[in-house]
Amino acid sequence: MGAEDEEMRLQKFLSRAGVASRREAEGIMAQGRVKVNGRRVVTPGTKVVPGRDRVEVDGRKVRRDPVRWLVLNKPRGTLTTRKDPRGRPTVYSLLPPDSDSLRYVGRLDMNTEGLLIFTNDGDAVHGLLHPSSEVSREYRAWVRDVPSDRTLQQLARGVELEDGRARPEEVRVLRASEEKGAIVSLVLREGRKREVRRLLKAVGHPVRRLRRVRFGPLRLQDLKPGEWRELSAGEVRALRRAAGLSAE
Repeated sequence: MGAEDEEMRLQKFLSRAGVASRREAEGIMAQGRVKVNGRRVVTPGTKVVPGRDRVEVDGRKVRRDPVRWLVLNKPRGTLTTRKDPRGRPTVYSLLPPDSDSLRYVGRLDMNTEGLLIFTNDGDAVHGLLHPSSEVSREYRAWVRDVPSDRTLQQLARGVELEDGRARPEEVRVLRASEEKGAIVSLVLREGRKREVRRLLKAVGHPVRRLRRVRFGPLRLQDLKPGEWRELSAGEVRALRRAAGLSAE
């Protein structure tokens, strides 16, 4: 029996197809949105044979493409979304044409640049983003003025924001100029919306430019803005371990 003829649980199939993580797939099934060979399926234990059984989510056939991982150096001015009703450029316009099934891992806002991961490994996406995994993200922030030692200590202790206390795991000044301001390195283990910008604004140093340079074990390296590359097998193994999954 070939790999395409092997039975697997339906939620695993949906995860491998990039639809959702296995846990998210169970929720989709419970909502009655999944059909197998025309019959609605809500039982998580249901098994399917890829290549033989027809699986649909919301009426659309699910294909199980080979697992892929890409990294993009997102340029400023691009949206982290598949399509924009206003016609603004999106990150998917920078990727190969066959990348629509890939999910981004950790959104970057329009004016934030840097490392953005894409994959159709649904379980890995879930694991990398789940708060319990505490996967670190490293940023470079170009800020107005130069933070004092007292300000750095304040950041290290944590700052109250409107959605709760935020505290970088690490914060340091990489470069300082009285005329141009400073470049600050921050490491966080959360992915709250605009967290770095809000943190630095709260201590009086608004961000002028922001770049993510690391996500978990993966670094941006020498990719130019707008360029992408496939991840190596070693990088994928490291990311899956960071997500709390087996390396394979």
